[in-house]
Amino acid sequence: MCSGVESDSPGHCPKCGMALQKNPLSAAGTRYVCPMHPEITSDKPGNCPICGMKLIPVEKKKGTAADAIMLSDQQIQLGNIEVDTVGKRNIGDETTLTATLNVDETKTETVSARVSGRIDKLYFKNQGDYVPKGVRLYDLYSEELNNARQEYILALEKQATLDNSIIDSKQLVQGAKNKLLLWGMSESQINELARTKKASILTSFYSTASGYITTLESHEGDYVPEGGTIVRLANLSSLWAEAQVYASQLSEIDRNSIATIQLPDIEKEVKGRIQFVNPEINPDTRINLIRVAIPNPGNQLKPGMQAYVVLKNRQRNSLTLPIDAVIRGEKMNMVWIEIDKNTFKSIMVETGLEDDDRIEIKRGLKEGDVVVTTGAYLLNSEYIFKKGANPMGGMDMGNMKM
Repeated sequence: MCSGVESDSPGHCPKCGMALQKNPLSAAGTRYVCPMHPEITSDKPGNCPICGMKLIPVEKKKGTAADAIMLSDQQIQLGNIEVDTVGKRNIGDETTLTATLNVDETKTETVSARVSGRIDKLYFKNQGDYVPKGVRLYDLYSEELNNARQEYILALEKQATLDNSIIDSKQLVQGAKNKLLLWGMSESQINELARTKKASILTSFYSTASGYITTLESHEGDYVPEGGTIVRLANLSSLWAEAQVYASQLSEIDRNSIATIQLPDIEKEVKGRIQFVNPEINPDTRINLIRVAIPNPGNQLKPGMQAYVVLKNRQRNSLTLPIDAVIRGEKMNMVWIEIDKNTFKSIMVETGLEDDDRIEIKRGLKEGDVVVTTGAYLLNSEYIFKKGANPMGGMDMGNMKM
């Protein structure tokens, strides 16, 4: 009913509300588009029925790829879309990875109960408390230990009163003492028991290691079995800087090189070596884990701090693009290339090293391709708006240029 009103997708006329019909004349030749409402097109000059602005001419060429998108000069200007020709440059002298400081698991200790019983008193009750080695950690009520102490006292009394020709009292005393040592009593506690001949119903136990409490497994009033964990302690004299790295970057990392750990929270840098690379790659994210051990004199660094791991790599001459030109996805990366004047198409690429604001393109592009360096995300949104589909949805890695 309303001549001159068209749309790139099914819908209704903004003037009369009738369903839009396909116009065969719009398949080729000059079309007129509203610069503010690109969904409004016409095969002849006129004004936009929505905002009243004058329609601008856009020449639609025959043979334009179905997966391409064409914009007017004004749309390109308004969208600040810029392109550049792909070329080679040196890249890869270093890789910067985001990391987090964590506890060095090789410097953790577990303090466990040597005999079963009930914890009557716990002297350190907060996670993060520092526990020195040898300090009293908890008092335990244990029937088994109390009975063993009585056996030791009786063995001492027999040694003092009985004739050693019939019973080897020294062996009985030593056997009773060994049981007390096995269940966690110290030499000084046993000597005090031998001197006083008095056994308390509670036994104090002392920390066998020093460190900060990372996990408090038991509390006052808890019954702990033999071997049950009381606390886990961490020595923070060294920490791990754990960083995530893409599988495509892993082969470029020199695992024997010295890594620089940048700590923005305290404006400091420290050196360390890669100690571990996870042999398993996450199949969904294609991300791996590397671990760098760093010293922590004075415990100035804390687990949970953010850091950057800077690794040295071999420099090479490769195709590169500005990082903003690449649209990253969970399973693929893509760029927009200009295939004709004002006509753009998305293609899948395989990326490599990153260096400052540049990223290496390992597959998908060739030298001389014209790539959108600014406005790629705008093109992506415009494609979805006009075509009704994500340009990354139907991509196939096998179609990438070599």
